[in-house]
Amino acid sequence: MAEEKEFNLEELAQFNGADGGPAYFAYLGKVYDVTGSETWGNGDHLGAHQAGTDLSEAMAEAPHGEEVLDASSPIGVLKVD
Repeated sequence: MAEEKEFNLEELAQFNGADGGPAYFAYLGKVYDVTGSETWGNGDHLGAHQAGTDLSEAMAEAPHGEEVLDASSPIGVLKVD
């Protein structure tokens, strides 16, 4: 990352992909941009997850592992108060 953008949970929630807006999610303290992903239309991931949230705990129940993140670079970090 050139310059590390910091998000808190309230800021992250603004990037929920609604109405074609940017779609970000956090995982293990890193924030990822999934705006253009076919599996994240309007911030909804296959009816199971929403952008604008921290999906760290949800990954344990996903049918895939964190290897799906290998194709993406984090755009920032999640700062939890």
